[in-house]
Parts: sequence; structure tokens; C-alpha cells
Amino acid sequence: MVFAGFPAAAFEFYQQLELDNTRSFWLENKHVYDSAIKEPFAELSGAVTKPYGALRLFRPYRDVRFAKDKTPYKTQAGAVGESEGGVSFYVAISATGMYVGSGMYQLSPDQLDRWRTAVDNAKKGAAIEKVTATLRSAGYEIGSMEALKTAPRGFAKDHPRVELLRMKGLTSGRSFPNAKWIHTANALDRITGAWDDAKPLRTWLERNVGPSTEAPPEPD
Repeated sequence: MVFAGFPAAAFEFYQQLELDNTRSFWLENKHVYDSAIKEPFAELSGAVTKPYGALRLFRPYRDVRFAKDKTPYKTQAGAVGESEGGVSFYVAISATGMYVGSGMYQLSPDQLDRWRTAVDNAKKGAAIEKVTATLRSAGYEIGSMEALKTAPRGFAKDHPRVELLRMKGLTSGRSFPNAKWIHTANALDRITGAWDDAKPLRTWLERNVGPSTEAPPEPD
């Protein structure tokens, strides 16, 4: 299978799903999801597995147990892979276009300790501060899924890198509009290009944070 981009039908599917997020719509149009979304993600995974790792497509169903919004389906499709050093590679499409990101999205407690120690270090902290500044100037969004409102315990509120210390992860990403090239093989170059641009960030994280060494939680 050769990745030839995400077809226009994928974006039309999510435009319609936003208007009619029901089981009946899903069942009537599941063949579109399978052919225009699921299959291209599988093809993309095959294209990037060797340099970046295989991608895992997230389930399309929402967890609505504790949500006020009970619509059953996600209005985007996302897939993620991970390097041996613990860095994730992420791609998502929705009605409006495509998002590509990489980094460490949610740090476990042992990773968080190593992250804060490295950011606090004058040399290592200055290095990642420079990396994030360079990526921002190139148009990338720098952030994390979760951040503290103030400096973590044990660190000064006026620390020179307090913004980074507050983060509980570090990612670089870019949003792309639903342009014609997304429906072609050129989409692969945009995806891998965003990952490659973030290589300095990835290298720093793998060297200074690395994968979690904690045992996974016991099953209930």
C-alpha cells in the first residue's frame, strides 16, 4: 500500500459528522470512514514505520461516561507512534484540515522529575529554551497537554525558565488547512517535514528525559 494523502471524502465525512453526530449517520457512512480515513492512516503508517515507528489509529468512539456532551463519535481521527526514546509522533485530520505534532505529551512522575531537573540546569535548560524559540519562529506551536498555573514546588516563581518548568510535557506542532496537497502524496512530505523540523526537540527530550522506567499500573 502506498500513501497517497487523505482523500477529500475524509474531510467531507467529518463536516457531515459535525452536523449529524448520530449512530444512524455512522452506520450509513462507515464505509466512507473505512476507505477514506482508516485505510489511508494504515498506508501512512506503512510509509513512516521504518524511520519513525508504526502509527496506532485511535478509536473513533468518544468516552461519554462523565461528559455533558453525549455525542458518540470523535470529530477527528488521530494516530500516534513512539520512538524508542519515548517521543511520540502524532497526526490528526478533521473537517478543517490536518495537525502534525511530536514530543512528549504527558510525562509520568519519573519523567517529570528528569524534565524539571534538566530545565533547571543552566546549560541544558538554555539549550531547550533555544530549541523552542527556534521552532516558534518557524511557525510551530510549542506547548503541553497540561501545565501548572505557577512554578512547581521547590522552584522560584521568577525562575528564568518558569514557563517550561510549569509544563508537564513538551510538544511541537503545526496545523495545516484543508488544501489540495493534503489529498496527494505530497502530504507525506509535510508530515515528515514537521517531524524532522522538531528533531532538535526530540533529541533533547530523548537525552534528558527518556521513556518512563516506572512499572505500568496493576489492572483492576
